[in-house]
Amino acid sequence: MDFLLHHGVTVLGQWISIAELAGQLFALAVVFLAERRTLWTWPVQVAATVLLFSVHASAHLGGLAGRQIAILLISLYGWWAWHRRSDPVYGVVVRTGRWTERAAMLAALAVGTVALALALQALDASWAPWPDAAIFVGTLVAFAAQGVGLVEFWGVWLVVDAIGVPLQISSGLYFSAAIYLVFTGLVVHGWISWSRSARRVRAPEQVTTAADRAGH
Repeated sequence: MDFLLHHGVTVLGQWISIAELAGQLFALAVVFLAERRTLWTWPVQVAATVLLFSVHASAHLGGLAGRQIAILLISLYGWWAWHRRSDPVYGVVVRTGRWTERAAMLAALAVGTVALALALQALDASWAPWPDAAIFVGTLVAFAAQGVGLVEFWGVWLVVDAIGVPLQISSGLYFSAAIYLVFTGLVVHGWISWSRSARRVRAPEQVTTAADRAGH
């Protein structure tokens, strides 16, 4: 791992270690794979978290390193959950969330962001605690929703990207901002794809329900 951390390339005027570059590319691949609902989504995500953890830990960024640990744990759960819900026709079955699930996601985003932002402020651990906290919590909520196959997880990623792009630019991290923009395009495409898949899965269920009612 030391070799990956201390050797790299210059992109857009910024030196980037091989570990960071590979981690970010794997993270991009995760969005591409998630759209196709393949189990490879999760092992690639695990690889990304390991690489990015080493990057953040070596830079003494404990919060971001801790974020990668949380993502790793959720990724292991998602890997297990998707394996259990595979379908011979539809692949990994996805669905739109119920109103209670959507409300729980919004509550987790709101409460988690406020709590973490106040903690970052108290510890003087971030120059932009509110967007920093929103990205951290939004990432965890998005991966958790992805693990249970909710279409709405793509919407959470859009919120994260909308906050992340200006934050990265303000931080002078233009390469990371560019990565966020690429993420945004992939997320929009993925949301459309998952929504169509959810409708295809739901249609036979609605026909069956209507037939059952007619039989009664």
